[in-house]
Amino acid sequence: MSGCVAMCRRGNVKTLTNGTCSGIGCCQTAIPEWLQYYRVWFDPNFNTTDIYNVSACSYAVLMDSSHFTFQTGYATSSEFYSTNSGRAPLVVDWAVGNETCEVAMKQDSYACVSTHSQCLNSSNGPGYICMCSKGFEGNPYLQDPEKGCTDIDECKDPNKYPCNGTCLNTEGDFQCFCPTGTQGNATIGPCVKVEVITKRIWVAIGIFTTMFFGLIIFLGVEWIKHKRQIIRQDLIRKRDAYFHQHGGQLLTDMMKIENNISFKLYSREDIELATNNFDDKEVIGEGGQGTVFKGYNLDPDNNPVAIKRCKGFDENKMTEFGQELLILSRVTHKNIVTLLGCSLHFEAPVLVYEFVPNKTLHYLIHLQDEASIRTLQIRLKIAAESADALAYLHTLNHPIFHGDVKSANILLGHDLSAKVSDFGCSLIRSAEENLQVVKGTMGYLDPEYLLNFELTEKSDVYSFGVVLLELLTRRKALSKEKESLVSVFKEASKEGNLWEVVDREIADQDNMELIRQVAELAGRCLAITGARRPMMSQVAMELRQIAGMVRQRTGELRGVCPLTLQGRLATDTSDSYTGEETTEYYNLKKKASMSIEFAR
Repeated sequence: MSGCVAMCRRGNVKTLTNGTCSGIGCCQTAIPEWLQYYRVWFDPNFNTTDIYNVSACSYAVLMDSSHFTFQTGYATSSEFYSTNSGRAPLVVDWAVGNETCEVAMKQDSYACVSTHSQCLNSSNGPGYICMCSKGFEGNPYLQDPEKGCTDIDECKDPNKYPCNGTCLNTEGDFQCFCPTGTQGNATIGPCVKVEVITKRIWVAIGIFTTMFFGLIIFLGVEWIKHKRQIIRQDLIRKRDAYFHQHGGQLLTDMMKIENNISFKLYSREDIELATNNFDDKEVIGEGGQGTVFKGYNLDPDNNPVAIKRCKGFDENKMTEFGQELLILSRVTHKNIVTLLGCSLHFEAPVLVYEFVPNKTLHYLIHLQDEASIRTLQIRLKIAAESADALAYLHTLNHPIFHGDVKSANILLGHDLSAKVSDFGCSLIRSAEENLQVVKGTMGYLDPEYLLNFELTEKSDVYSFGVVLLELLTRRKALSKEKESLVSVFKEASKEGNLWEVVDREIADQDNMELIRQVAELAGRCLAITGARRPMMSQVAMELRQIAGMVRQRTGELRGVCPLTLQGRLATDTSDSYTGEETTEYYNLKKKASMSIEFAR
């Protein structure tokens, strides 16, 4: 029996020393030879009450002492266990049988069966062990020529088997000799060239070779410089051509006329640096309107921004495009994502927006597991703020119709404030493309818009009505079976079964009247004809009133824990990234089929 004592007087860790395992916080004892049994235990008579808060538990390990260096953190934490993943180097001494090599070789059970193996008597008790002969490696206990002792190719390991000349591998050994034209012992020193050509000739050859390769290198460098200059000039020409093609000069002139405008024009170099040359690792959204990247070093405070590279451009709308961008840049509302600037030096314009750090309303409703941040109070707060933002857009001197209102286009700030997004790229798609397509997301599309291609403020009201249904039911606008949430809601309302589709998280007795009011408002927003739908300002006012009733009943919204997941600006994202519905551009043929679906 062996043992040791480790002490730490009343948890005074200052006495611990790195590298020292001498009884202060750590002790060790040797394992003697011939030991046939191992067990470890801690003496229960030692009182650890005074140091429990410093060193919560004791532990022991059987390992090779040469691999252990004590660290002070070992005594006060699980650092030793964590660093080694619960494992430590251990040397195990063992042997075959109880006979010597001379006796074992005469028995049928002799274990050294590989062709190039040899037997060694055990140095620690009876028995023997097997090893491969010099020049061989592998398993001496196997007869398999490929898995047993195989020849070592010494020529492949010059560090272990040095050779200053030509190396030739042989079975169990290798040869090292000087190549033709040299002499010496390549095993112990370098080979010396045999002087055949005079030094003067060698000097001439060296000078000629140096000049030849120097000329080749010079011509190569000049050719590379010339090619780079051509590429750089071509890039500059393209950049300038894109800038003028996209109406950059017109936009610049208009910006000079404007006063106190914060909208910025970024260079191609700024955007490429911010996105690491549009690195796929920086992509935070992708869909029908473009690809969105997370960018840096563009905001004055070095905050991240969202950079959207749009798809397509209508050259006939250069003037209108510049005016529309300036109008969007003047949109200042706390619940609308801010357009910071753009770059016109690419094939299609690149728009720069403020970066919203959290997920979308779609994520909160359909994917978030935590129900405590999905109360009726929070849902109504987000709905009221979103309606305020859309009403603000509709009442501008130059009204803006969103055209793709959906829960995936409503981002959430740190305090779960709503941020309506997805402006800009829809303004710059080609005229030919816009005449042949309908922009929108299935399940949210206004029936009137499908019939006449005319986008109005009532189109946004209809789509927002679908968002209200999502907030009430936690169902998607279009199910996997292509069943419309609007159809389900209207059928349930008609049959008096509205409470069967309301989300159980909010369907309690106290909320019944408020939910009924929101459902009634959603029903008016979803009227088939736009004339029967309320204005968005009316929707926003009613939602503020309903949300106010909840605050009066439950108190102000306090202590809300925001979503701690990485957000992004883009909402026309791929399904593989967020699982959210994607904005699509439907052609005329598909429009007809969607009209039939609405008729159902």
